[in-house]
Amino acid sequence: MKLRSSDRIKMPPGFWAGLNQLGISARDVARKTQLPLSIITEPEVTGAQYFAIWQAYSDLIGDTAKGITKLATAFETAKYPPTVLATYHARDYRDALSRMVRYKQMCPPENLYMTEEGEHCTIELGWQDTEQSGPPVLVGITLAFLLELGRRGTGYPLTAKLVEFSHSMGDVQALEAYFGCRIQMSAKHNRLTLHRRDLDRLFVSYNEELLEILTPALDQSLDEQQRSPSTSEMVKWIMKRSLTGGRPNIQAVANELSMSDRTLQRRLTDDNTSFKQLLIQARHEQAREYLADPAFDIKEVAYLIGYADQNSFYRAFRLWEGVTPSKWRTQHLGTN
Repeated sequence: MKLRSSDRIKMPPGFWAGLNQLGISARDVARKTQLPLSIITEPEVTGAQYFAIWQAYSDLIGDTAKGITKLATAFETAKYPPTVLATYHARDYRDALSRMVRYKQMCPPENLYMTEEGEHCTIELGWQDTEQSGPPVLVGITLAFLLELGRRGTGYPLTAKLVEFSHSMGDVQALEAYFGCRIQMSAKHNRLTLHRRDLDRLFVSYNEELLEILTPALDQSLDEQQRSPSTSEMVKWIMKRSLTGGRPNIQAVANELSMSDRTLQRRLTDDNTSFKQLLIQARHEQAREYLADPAFDIKEVAYLIGYADQNSFYRAFRLWEGVTPSKWRTQHLGTN
């Protein structure tokens, strides 16, 4: 599948910590997906990688329903990203859900559609890429989190009216116990139906001052995100996901962007850069990020950014920073 500008998925900041609380390490997930360890430290992954990560989590925990209910409750409120904080600190449940629907556009691949009719409010989950749907555990987590948001915000043990899933979700009884309602499988849509009266419940976590800060910033970010990134931004992003154990070539990157290598070279020239310059930048930025994490030893960092031997990495890093990788780590982390 060719890479699109929208195929850049942000990993929730507290995702790996949440998995760790459940006894699942990030490295176990990486091993299960057969993806490079860089997915652990990268704030963004491709759509295919994102789905693979969620499927690996589901496989490792053993039951889809268990994976849904345990992670939904384990995720710490303090680790919510700004897009979710703006919903958690909303005035009431309706305001929170409306903000979630709006700001979900900044966090593909899911879309949310909210309708109020009669005594019910229905939120349907869709996919920005209509050709590919996510794994069942991701569907379940998304809908469970909407109810969890209401429970945490209102401080009231809210229950749903009905939950519909298009695929099998494992232990139905466990899901019914969590949602507090009937679960329908093999449905046409993935939907959460709430009691409309609950939407008027005020949030005990309401924070007007914080919302006055977050809302304009998020609205601006949403507007900026809707514009296409530059060619050089896309190239560097692809490079960072292709460095492990080798060096990406311009033909492979051009293929990901559905263009010829000559066209790519021309566009990079228009951006006042080159493939070689972007590769150096990508390696440098990734090296700093990996070295800032003491879990990675220096030999492993060299491999992760595409150097066959540690000495070559040392020489390159001295040119970038003026010191060795170990010295840089000592200066920035205070470690030996």
